[in-house]
Amino acid sequence: MSPRLFVASVLSVLLTVPAIARAETFRFVAGDGTVYYTNAPTDPAYRKFGQRTGTTAGWLRLPTAEATPGYLGHIKQASSRYNVPERLVSAIIQAESDFNPQAVSSKGARGLMQLMPQTASMLGVRNSFDPSENIDGGVRHLRGLLDQFQNVTLAVAAYNAGAQAVTHYRGIPPYPETQGYVTKVLRLFGGSGSNQAEAAVIAPPSRVYRVVNADGTTVYTNIPPRGIR
Repeated sequence: MSPRLFVASVLSVLLTVPAIARAETFRFVAGDGTVYYTNAPTDPAYRKFGQRTGTTAGWLRLPTAEATPGYLGHIKQASSRYNVPERLVSAIIQAESDFNPQAVSSKGARGLMQLMPQTASMLGVRNSFDPSENIDGGVRHLRGLLDQFQNVTLAVAAYNAGAQAVTHYRGIPPYPETQGYVTKVLRLFGGSGSNQAEAAVIAPPSRVYRVVNADGTTVYTNIPPRGIR
């Protein structure tokens, strides 16, 4: 049986099983046009069959992630270092990757807090799949957005859509994905856009740090560089 006929046979079986089984089916289109289906993806190229991709839905579920409590230490440490509420960090991680450290979005965002490669590089994160590095970098990025907008709702929107989009629209961008994302994060955080959520923007430390990058560029920031408390 040729590969294409085999794949077609698999597809016919998958399409006749109950919906609950199809919900766990992943699809991959090879360069030659061959379509593959599996319920146990081993490559980020596979996409969940019938599911929309994006920051909140496009990441791939690989083998079961470590239980949430396993990351509480990293969250607590980063939250304390950058003065960001632990519950807000946990809410973002849940919305971004559902606590899957191997999550990869359709756009290439990686890890627990879904850092894009360029963002990770700017934050000094060498391995986005390492929970400690990913959380530290993600929380530092979030702290910068909180400082920039002085508003939890807008900072969360910027984490999803980018700071430029929030600045351009002077509020939450009119993107369905971003609007749904903000609603979900605030609900998980314990707010919903209420004063309770907004009041969680804690004033950043007044200390200023001087950082000299490898290329000689000097950066002044109120966010402690990784490894400095």
